[in-house]
Amino acid sequence: MVTLLALGAALAYGVADFLGGAVARRTSALQALAWCVPVGLAVVLAVALVDGGGFTWTSLAWGFTAGLAGGGGLITFYRALARGPMSVVAPVSALAAAVLPVAVGTLRGERLDATVLAGVLLCLVAIGLVSMENGPGGPDAASGPGAGGGTGDADAAHGTGDGADAGKARSRARLLDSGPLMAGVSGACFGAFFVLLKAAGGGGLWPLVAARAGNLVVIAVALIVLLRLRGRRTGPRVSGRTLIGLAFLSGALDASANALYFVAAQEGLLSLAAVLTSLYPAITVLLARIAYSERLRAVQRLGLAVAAAGVALVTIG
Repeated sequence: MVTLLALGAALAYGVADFLGGAVARRTSALQALAWCVPVGLAVVLAVALVDGGGFTWTSLAWGFTAGLAGGGGLITFYRALARGPMSVVAPVSALAAAVLPVAVGTLRGERLDATVLAGVLLCLVAIGLVSMENGPGGPDAASGPGAGGGTGDADAAHGTGDGADAGKARSRARLLDSGPLMAGVSGACFGAFFVLLKAAGGGGLWPLVAARAGNLVVIAVALIVLLRLRGRRTGPRVSGRTLIGLAFLSGALDASANALYFVAAQEGLLSLAAVLTSLYPAITVLLARIAYSERLRAVQRLGLAVAAAGVALVTIG
């Protein structure tokens, strides 16, 4: 049951990330999240009300803290999706998200039998393989819509003095705002989210409501800060039936994935639930391949095959 729940969460996360990334590419990360997160909150609130059950303030506090971490992860992840190829960003984030829960679970004394452990290790290897990208000169280096062409680096190369320093500063800024680096930061935040949500335990689905409220607080603060810094410039608005529909569906699927992971983590081991859930890049990569013709390298195709083998071992175990 834990395996099915976690894989269901991976499927929902993968589709949600693809749809949310599509919205972010046409607007901005914060504009997309300003639609997706409230929808997700409404979904989990409705489910929690139907499910019933009480809650403890401790579980709500853990859930809210998890939401703060997850909110930071969402901002950096959607920004990364808008800056770089989905087939690179999603796996990098997932690898970082999987490592932390596995480390925490191991430190807490979680022990997996040999077959399941082998499957988990294969899944980690698979995430790493799917994460591998071409070098800076490769064909995919500037495939994201935010990847800058232009003459900035050339100007810096020919400039001297202040011009060269300015070019270096721009290069550092681009590195810090690059898709893969921001994906790694988002993965660390998601890993913390997985760990904290596991700690929330009990209280029905109400810790998830608190987590989505934490997401919303982070998004709201980020929007306020951005408005103060840039006036009204927060990126193109989410408009049109198609874009709004994608944002709504992304938010609903993300909330559903949260719920599936939460139940899986409560019923089973943190390390197992988190690793299987972190296989969601396989879905995002395949959808990006279909929609954006993002090419899968041989090593990425190998990673998908290794992921399938890892899931099979976990299921058998």
